[in-house]
Amino acid sequence: QVQLVESGGGLVQTGGSLRLSCTASGHTNYAISWFRQGPGKDYEFVATISRTGDKTYYGDSVKGRFTISRDNAKNTVYLQMNDLKPEDTALYYCAARVAGLLGPPHEYDDWGQGTQVTVSS
Repeated sequence: QVQLVESGGGLVQTGGSLRLSCTASGHTNYAISWFRQGPGKDYEFVATISRTGDKTYYGDSVKGRFTISRDNAKNTVYLQMNDLKPEDTALYYCAARVAGLLGPPHEYDDWGQGTQVTVSS
């Protein structure tokens, strides 16, 4: 089991940037994904990164604007978000999985508590 803590959320204007962090404790042999949940919406896949950081995938709505990376020495995964839009407003979660690289939310083993991102128009 791994404990995940997200940070870095906040209020930003359209076109601005934020960097989210997901810091883990416990074992480190996992892939990490970011999901988000907007008001009244289902979970949406944002990005995922493999254990070693050599593989990344992105959801269509964030490709070219968001970048996922990880620093295993710090047990931290980052989500750099640029050119933010009001539709990016959501609660952002990181989630860990031991098997595989990405999948639907129910396949993930551990979740953080979420960090709120609000983009004003």
